[in-house]
Amino acid sequence: METNLLPPAIFLMGPTASGKTALALELVKHYPCDIISVDSALIYKDMDIGTAKPDAALLAQAPHRLIDLIDPAEAYSAATFRRDALREMADITASGRIPLLVGGTMMYFKFLRDDSADLPEADESLRAQLLEDGLRDGWPAMHARLAEVDPEAARRLKPMDSQRIQRALEVYLVSGKTLTEHWAEQQSESLPYQVVNLAVCPPDRKRLHQRIEQRFRDMLGQNFVSEVQALRERGDLHKNLPSMRCVGYRQVWDYLDGEYGYDEMVEKGIAATRQLAKRQITWLRSWPDLHWLDTDDPDILRNTLKIPAVKAIFSASA
Repeated sequence: METNLLPPAIFLMGPTASGKTALALELVKHYPCDIISVDSALIYKDMDIGTAKPDAALLAQAPHRLIDLIDPAEAYSAATFRRDALREMADITASGRIPLLVGGTMMYFKFLRDDSADLPEADESLRAQLLEDGLRDGWPAMHARLAEVDPEAARRLKPMDSQRIQRALEVYLVSGKTLTEHWAEQQSESLPYQVVNLAVCPPDRKRLHQRIEQRFRDMLGQNFVSEVQALRERGDLHKNLPSMRCVGYRQVWDYLDGEYGYDEMVEKGIAATRQLAKRQITWLRSWPDLHWLDTDDPDILRNTLKIPAVKAIFSASA
């Protein structure tokens, strides 16, 4: 099908604390858009403060799909996200509205755009064993183990990228084929939408760092530590779960474990969030057909609507 005959969708991307939600709310307020969250932290229930999850008042104004999906003890993959997002996009399109996908989890956006390999389901017992091996031997040793069977995957991953190293080894041990082989065999299903790609970010990196620090301190003022304490006291969670690896949660957990004091926890949390933002911006710089928007632009909505592709979408929906 020709691209211009496909239904429209908007990807609204950006690093953490860049102001994506504020622009999304303006679009929803004035145009027939429905929000789908593209955030690997917002999928977890009972993780509200540290994920900057929209509160009840905001959700009443602009409902978000794909938040509060699973318990923090459960697993959720980028491939599962693609399936869920396509279902929600189809539902929104069928209602005559425009899917507005908002978030900073670039891997989710990439899987949605490019499709994913047909990978085996998670094997919880094997996953637990690999985690135990990684904690005992260290993740650089596990990275070397991966390099022996899938050198290409190992080249793409850093030696401390525990979650992805664990998954790559799991795929090989479950299926007998490497992650690289699975990707090579995939038959990609193109995204059946005409997508406009937007990114919100302050052009000045210092300004983004200020926003990150302010938001982290605001979270602490909203009892973020108590939120993590409640999760910790459940007894079935640990800090190596994907949910507890979310930025901020790991640092507060370590603080509660007595590994360092409050002030150091704050600095580590801010630093980890800055590193996340840096990775997100790196992803975005390689994203094709991307329209950049300035977080602090007082006319950001009007300038968004000046983008020809955005203007075309909303003119057609009028």
